[in-house]
Amino acid sequence: MPRMLDVSDDVRAEIGNEEADRLLAGENAPGNYDCTSCRTQGDSELERTSTVLFVGDETAVLAFAHATCIPSQVVQVAEEQLQGAVRSITGGAPDLPGGAEKFGGSPDQAVLGITSGLVLINGRLHPALVVEPSGPVARPGSGGTTDEFLALVTEQGFRPVTDMNQMPTPLPGWSVLLAMGQLHAVLQPGAAGGSPVSWWQAHQPLQVTDGWRTAANKSSTVLVYTAPAGSIGQQPREDLLRSALERAAARGVLAAAAMPLAGT
Repeated sequence: MPRMLDVSDDVRAEIGNEEADRLLAGENAPGNYDCTSCRTQGDSELERTSTVLFVGDETAVLAFAHATCIPSQVVQVAEEQLQGAVRSITGGAPDLPGGAEKFGGSPDQAVLGITSGLVLINGRLHPALVVEPSGPVARPGSGGTTDEFLALVTEQGFRPVTDMNQMPTPLPGWSVLLAMGQLHAVLQPGAAGGSPVSWWQAHQPLQVTDGWRTAANKSSTVLVYTAPAGSIGQQPREDLLRSALERAAARGVLAAAAMPLAGT
């Protein structure tokens, strides 16, 4: 039976017309599936369904999602990250509560800690990520010891936060990738308008709470806060995380942006 599938031009170009036509005809597409974004069940015979192709250096994984969650798209990810996604699909990936992950691909780049939590703004809870390096971040190629992390992220479009009761402004072209119900990456625009690339990536997918995922799927927006090393720290409760963010904002060392969930 034909499926209600959306196959974008980018996905079709990657998988080929023959395979795309087989999917649309229902030959290789599942009826029921677990949405790669919200993790709830979908039915490609009854509701519009997006094909999402995760592409690494050597591996490609075709996943399915509710069209209301994310559009059909190609997402470029690191091979190691994609292997983690494959392990999570097959049930072999461990659940990780969070932690330090590489910021970019080369070994001399900073290690970022990333924490998920809910932030209350104007009486509404918003899903948030807090990104903080484990140490000072020098400007690439400078060889210096001055911590320029805040300057670097503001140059990329993050805006200084002076009041935690104000919503961060959207950062065009950036998005947060929540695949298979777990956090995989923060994506930034590719060069010359190409496919998005990872700004931050999890070497293995990171677990988020059901409340965080529900809020993210409801709003389709994630607030990403960044601060230099030692500004926030690992906070065991969300009220303590909020207090740490407020202190960082008061000191002028907090920047943030609003990003769509798995958008391009």
